[in-house]
Amino acid sequence: MRRFDGDKLVIATHNAGKLVEIAELLEPFGVSVISAGELGLEEPEETEDTFAGNARIKAHFAAKASGLPALSDDSGIAVDALDGAPGVYTADWAETPTGRDFPMAMKKVWDLLEDKNAPEPRTAAF
Repeated sequence: MRRFDGDKLVIATHNAGKLVEIAELLEPFGVSVISAGELGLEEPEETEDTFAGNARIKAHFAAKASGLPALSDDSGIAVDALDGAPGVYTADWAETPTGRDFPMAMKKVWDLLEDKNAPEPRTAAF
């Protein structure tokens, strides 16, 4: 792994909120950030079955496309009673023809928990 010694970093995201959070964390170190979305980069297909694997795909894609070092993360909700689902597929569960609908995805999670008669407390990690 190479050491980052620059002052500009691509954040491999199209999520404005995530960009703000990361920019605030890096500001004390004199690092400026730009998002993959601001650069007009497409979102690569996330084909891994782990959050780390998908984050790696996004960071490598953004670095190669921009010529700058890149940082990425991947996250989702992993519900214990659903054996960790939706996990890395959280965003997929939210897909609709008009964009992502996370309240709809969480309703799907709730409905599956109800169908399974999952006992309470119902636990999950994000």
